[in-house]
Amino acid sequence: MLPPLDSYRLEDADRLLTPALLIYPELVDQNIAVTVKMAGNDPNRWRPHLKTAKIPAIVQLLIANGVTQFKCSTTLELLTACQAGARDVLLAFPVMGANVLRVREIAAKYPQTAISVLIENALQAGPWRQSGIGIFIDVNSGMNRTGIDPGRTSEIITLALEVGKQFRGLHFYDGHMSGVPASEREARTHEGYDRLLELVRAVAAKQKVAEVITSGTPAAPFAISYPGFRNADFVHRISPGTVVYNDTTSLDQLPGWGYQPAALVLTTVVSHPKPNVITCDAGHKSVSADAGVPTCGVLGHPDWKPAKPSEEHLPIEAAESDVPELGGKLYLVPRHVCPTVNNFDEAIFVVRGRIKNSEPVAARGHESALKLAAAPAGA
Repeated sequence: MLPPLDSYRLEDADRLLTPALLIYPELVDQNIAVTVKMAGNDPNRWRPHLKTAKIPAIVQLLIANGVTQFKCSTTLELLTACQAGARDVLLAFPVMGANVLRVREIAAKYPQTAISVLIENALQAGPWRQSGIGIFIDVNSGMNRTGIDPGRTSEIITLALEVGKQFRGLHFYDGHMSGVPASEREARTHEGYDRLLELVRAVAAKQKVAEVITSGTPAAPFAISYPGFRNADFVHRISPGTVVYNDTTSLDQLPGWGYQPAALVLTTVVSHPKPNVITCDAGHKSVSADAGVPTCGVLGHPDWKPAKPSEEHLPIEAAESDVPELGGKLYLVPRHVCPTVNNFDEAIFVVRGRIKNSEPVAARGHESALKLAAAPAGA
């Protein structure tokens, strides 16, 4: 269920070129408070993924609310977090080659930030030795995207021992819980944590496990309710990032918590190709289509049906009696907000119905492929 349009309507919308990314910082603040409450009113139990936020001002808002540890996937997100004042950042992506050298450069430039990385084998561990960079072992939760199978306990223990003092803990991202029916999600999530906890205990018998990281958005409440993570000998943290802004998917996954969409795409109606169809300027180069069709919901029009977009066009089916005039403005809630934010160079911050300012989406995309200050040895 999407909220009413009135609380999002922008009085000076005609000042903006469209499509435009709108961020409502007061709602971001509310979403942060909801997540901290979910985490037992302890901001130390939340390590949000910055693939969603991407804006330095939002990272600083998280920090102001006591959230000082983060995850990210790219060197640009890592750099942005360090520049924004993050205390602790995990690069939760297996980097190799020149990407390793770039992470080491960033770590050297920002020694005040505790930077960690993920590995799943000794080959990946090698380049980080003697770097002062922390290391988490990535455990395959069953998503089969990255990580070592939790059943390979002896290999994981050996790897943790080889890493030595740089070993910080285990990373277990169970994003595939989004595909589990809501009625079964808690039980299935807890089954995964039972296996994880067995592994943690086995590793901890040989090497201290300081931190265990789990849970994107759909699994987060069930990580907090899992008894094995309470009063543990390690710090447990959840890592949802989508909840900072939210989208139609996360709102469906986490009903009743009080989350609100805080990132919208403002778009303009540019065509009436059929009596019951309008087209606006928010194709998949604006509102990401990676999660499928419909790519979004339309505030104030829950019965409208966004169709398959092209690069710049988004056709929407509406009742003939409800078709807006050409030039009318629509407010779209993305189905997947993370890559939608990544489509924009800037975000327009909206406070009490008016434009407050523009903020750069500094962590969108990737760094230059030639970013390294020096070429790798032997190049």
